[in-house]
Formats: sequence, C-alpha cells, structure tokens
Amino acid sequence: MTVGADRGEPAWTASLGTVARQWGRIGCLGFGGPPTHIVMLRELCVDRRQWLTNAEFEDAVVACNLLPGPASTQLAIYCASRVRGRPGALVGGLAFILPGLMLVLALASLFLRHAPPRWIAGAGAGAGAAVAAVAVHAGLGLIRPSWRRSGATSRVRWVLYAAVGALAAATFGAFLVLVLILCGATEVVIHARERHNQMTVMLAAPATGPVIGTIGGSAAVAWTAFKVGALAYGGGFVIIPLMRSDAVDHYHWMTGTQFLNAVALGQVTPGPVTQTVAAVGYAAAGIGGGLLAAAVAFVPSFGFILVGGNRFDRLRANITAQTFLAGAGPAAIGAILGSAIPLTRPITQTWQLVVLLGAGVVLFALRRGVVTTLIAAAAVGSAVASVGGPLPH
Repeated sequence: MTVGADRGEPAWTASLGTVARQWGRIGCLGFGGPPTHIVMLRELCVDRRQWLTNAEFEDAVVACNLLPGPASTQLAIYCASRVRGRPGALVGGLAFILPGLMLVLALASLFLRHAPPRWIAGAGAGAGAAVAAVAVHAGLGLIRPSWRRSGATSRVRWVLYAAVGALAAATFGAFLVLVLILCGATEVVIHARERHNQMTVMLAAPATGPVIGTIGGSAAVAWTAFKVGALAYGGGFVIIPLMRSDAVDHYHWMTGTQFLNAVALGQVTPGPVTQTVAAVGYAAAGIGGGLLAAAVAFVPSFGFILVGGNRFDRLRANITAQTFLAGAGPAAIGAILGSAIPLTRPITQTWQLVVLLGAGVVLFALRRGVVTTLIAAAAVGSAVASVGGPLPH
C-alpha cells in the first residue's frame, strides 16, 4: 500500500476483483493443506506480485502460528488485507474458503446420507481406513522443527507436553482444548519463574465447555465449531479429537465410520482442513448445520486479522506468546499422533486394515502425498464394494 499524494487516501496495490480471482484460485487448487497454501501464497504475494517482502511474509507465518485456529486461513486473510485493506481481507478470505466448503458440503450429502450407493460407501470406507496413517504422517512431520525450536533445558518438558496431548486425544478428546491451554500456561509460568518474573494466567474460556456442552441443537453445533476455530492450537489434525468427541460420542450426530469419511473429505478437498467441521455440521443439521459450523469456525480467524493484523510484528516479538506456544505446540503434536488411536476404532473389516497398512507404505516408504494416498484408498474401497466385499456398518 502507498498513500496518494493529492488526497492522502490509501492507494492499494490490487483491486477487489484481483483479490477475488487470485485467492479464489488458491482456494480451488490448494490441495494438501497448510504447506501447499503457504507455498502458493508466498509465490503470489512475494515472488510474483511483490505485494509483501519475504521478511513481512515470514513474520506473518510465525504470527499466524501463534494464534489459535487455522493458521493458513489466517495467513490468507492477512495477505489479502495487506493488498486491499479490510475489504480485501473479507473478499480474499471468502474466496479462499468457499470453493472447498461448497465441495465438502456437496460430498457430505453423498457420503453421509443414510443409504449411499454401495460404491460410494466403499470409497468412504477405504479412504476412512487410511485416515489414521495420515494423522501419524502429519504429526511426525511436525516433530523435527518443533524439537529444534525447543532449548536443551526444555526438551524434557517437550516430551511431557507431547505425551499429555497424545493421552488426551486418545482418551478424553472433549477436554483437549483445556489440555492444550494448560500445557501452554504451564510453560509460561515455568519461564516466568526462571526469569524471576510474576504474572497471572487467565483461563476462563475453557471452563464454559461443560455448560455449553449440555445444550443441544444449533448451540451444540456452534460450540463444537467454536472450539475448532477459536480455541484449538495446532490446526489440522488436532481438531479431530475435539470434533469426534462431540460428533460421535456425545451428540451421536454420526457413527465412527461416518466421521472417518468426514475427515477424509476435509483432506481430499482444496482449501483449509478446518472445513471438516462443515461435514460434521451437515451430519448434525443438514446444509444449515454445515453452513453454521463453517461460519462459527472461520469468523474468529477474520476477527483476529481484522482487529490485530497490524500488530503482527509485536506478536512475533512477544516472549509470552512464544513461550505459550512452546508448551501448547508439543501438546498439539502429541494430540495429532494420539488421534490415530480413536481413528482406528471404526475399522471393522480385514481389508480396511490392509488399506491402512498400505497407506502407511505409500506415505512413508513411497513418500506420496496425502491426497494421492486417500484417493487410492477410496478406489480400493470402491472396488471391494463393487465385487460384493463386506462394508463397515
């Protein structure tokens, strides 16, 4: 942005139409989750159009990872705001989110209905069987950079935080948000004591969970989506135990097999993985529930950027925020790995176990991408269904 010499008005570097086209392109082609989104945004905003410097982009990446909620979505909104202000943030964010959201809802109407065609049910069972391997792949990919960032004196705590996160995801996912926040707060307190500082940690928000969790209908859908969009650190697969606890165990909106289908849909569609929550909302209350869940999950991201985007440089330099993430981050990684345990429980057929093992080989030995792996698993499941093989109930 520059400032007009005559009237002192902002002279933005792109029109809203340009923002809609460019961010919509990323929303349509951004398969593969946050790594792909970051690469595409960097190529557009730094390398090709030079709307941001490399240092500004790196600051934004770090700051978005310090915030709760879907980091790549927040990065897309922030970059659009730098190009065209608040209107650009709204247009760019919606253009990034809506293509994948519409596709998720369309696919949910096929895969989550009461009696889908047999080949579709088989495709869902095949892709769902591979989801646990994808979760392990995602978690292991985050360990090395997080471990490198941890100092030698805090690596024991890193292991403890990761173990606590894994245990929470594997056993009582409903309280995962509280576990993540407590791990981050613990690291802040320890760091403060080491520096002989004093501080107070406020943790009021998670305490409302048991109260709101007793409400049904739209309020329950909204609360589930709010936890995903505003309280969850780590993004991606860390939201799975949060959603599964509500969708499968507490409210019974869907079966474990249907939830695996929903997770797979969030992985094979473009745009942010957080859109999985729309499939959960669809299972709870149809199209209206899916749209409500998506709106509640993504509104906090717009709020964070519109209100605090101009303070990103200070957020990156904020020691307390970085220290909090040093505790919450390993716990989130542990939660992603731990989520593989409940994700394997709905697998009831022998051929699904074979698909799970095959997915592990494809991801780790052959080093193929997540989307390719899930599509291949879906094809196997559809083939099994077509020849009359058994399907999970």
